[in-house]
Amino acid sequence: MEGRHGVMEVSKGLPPPNPIAQLQARYKDLEVGFRAWLAKQSLPVEAAVVTVTSAAQGAAIGAFMGTLTNDVSSNFPTPPQAALNPDAMASLKQAQALSGGPFVQARNFAVMTGVNAGISCVMKRIRGKEDVQTSMVAAFGSGAMFSLVSGIGGPNQAANAVTSGLFFALVQGGLFKVGQKFSQPPVEDTFYARTRSMLTSLGLQNYEKNFKKGLLTDSTLPLLTDSALRDVKIPPGPRLLILDHIQRDPELKERR
Repeated sequence: MEGRHGVMEVSKGLPPPNPIAQLQARYKDLEVGFRAWLAKQSLPVEAAVVTVTSAAQGAAIGAFMGTLTNDVSSNFPTPPQAALNPDAMASLKQAQALSGGPFVQARNFAVMTGVNAGISCVMKRIRGKEDVQTSMVAAFGSGAMFSLVSGIGGPNQAANAVTSGLFFALVQGGLFKVGQKFSQPPVEDTFYARTRSMLTSLGLQNYEKNFKKGLLTDSTLPLLTDSALRDVKIPPGPRLLILDHIQRDPELKERR
């Protein structure tokens, strides 16, 4: 009986906690604590920590990608004539840098992510905000450093570093603007604020487009008739609900 009683107690208890959820919660707590600690540090300390951690993450990603795309740098033999042509050697080095194995890709990604994160951290602390200028400056730095470290610049490393930095900055600036545009909430149409509220309360928010097509704004609500609603192709049932709501609304009723 005692054993059965224990089994019944276990069966009545809560289900065992999910280990994955527990791990995610612990990771979230650690992340929040780390960010809180980092925010209290001086600018040099914060920039150094952000750069190192971001570079480590970039190195891990680069190493993983390098294992997926085998090191094919050996597939780019140096022809005799290329050894005498600086442009050809630069192109060869660029191909080798972009197709390197795990170590090469880990180095490249570490440089790009680390420099980008470090510059972004400094810019945000100094300027107090994160905008397209901050994003482009950080991208320029990461692109220039990538060009220098990977050695794709050839004899004109300085000029190619500037070119790479400008390319990275333009791409990052464009992506920032696109992301900013899609992340912004839609602009509220002030001419249909009351109409939208009325339709939502009636569960008829799908007919807001009908009002807009017929230019039936908030100012026309007291003037609405069955024929006007019929003209914008609103079915009989919703028409009755809308007219009844307007009739019951004291403010709209006074303006009729």
